[in-house]
This record gives sequence, C-alpha cells and structure tokens, in this order.
Amino acid sequence: MASKNNTQVIIDGKVYTLSGYESEEYLQKVANFINNKINSLKEMDGYQNLGNDMKKALLDFNLADDYFKAKKQADSLENEIETKDKQLYDTKHEIIALQIKNEAAEKEIDTLKEQINELEKQIVRLETKVSEKEKKTTTSKKTS
Repeated sequence: MASKNNTQVIIDGKVYTLSGYESEEYLQKVANFINNKINSLKEMDGYQNLGNDMKKALLDFNLADDYFKAKKQADSLENEIETKDKQLYDTKHEIIALQIKNEAAEKEIDTLKEQINELEKQIVRLETKVSEKEKKTTTSKKTS
C-alpha cells in the first residue's frame, strides 16, 4: 500500500497542507485546477461584491458542473466503446463465418476439380475406344 503524503498547496492565495495517498504532483494539479476556476470566477462582473458564502457556492456549483459534464462525456465514451466492442464482436463472428464458408467453398472447388479430372480421363478413355472402333471399322471395311 502506498504511503500517505503531506503536501502544501496554495489555493486562492492561502497555504493548505493536504494529506493523502495521491502523489504531490496530483495534489498540486488539483489545487491548480481550483485556482484556475477561482480566477475565472473573479473575472465575472460583480463577483468581488459577493459575500464569501456566495463565492464559495459559485465555486462549488462550477466544480460540480465541470464534474457532471466530464461524467456525461465519460459515460458517452463508455457507451461508444461498448457499441464499438459489440460491432467488433459481430465483425469477428462474421469473419469466422465467412472463413468457414470459404473453407467449404475451397473443399467444393477441390472436389469439383477432382471430378473434372476424372471426367477428362473418362473422355480420353472414351475417345480412345471410339478411335479404336473406328480403326477396326476401317480395317474391316478394307478387308471385306
């Protein structure tokens, strides 16, 4: 198990000591995100005139808004991944089915080639027989 870290961060000009299992780099990144959010709120007209409770509520609301938008995007990406996984699964099964059909077709082609080969041999035998009969017929006509 990772050891607990104590990290000092600055949020809105105040130093806070955070304790957690996350890395110092991560905690600084989170503090930086919050500072950027606070700075964007400070740029809004009338923000400085608000009470601290309202400022905190706006910060909380904006952070929650970011969270829900990110969660919606993550959910959408997860759904997209599931859809793509299903398509991939279906495509793999189609490929397997086509490979099976292809193998069957290749076997049938081989069988038909063997049949053609046998039929060609039969044709040669029959042509030979016909030729021999013709020779006998011509020979018997000459002798008669």
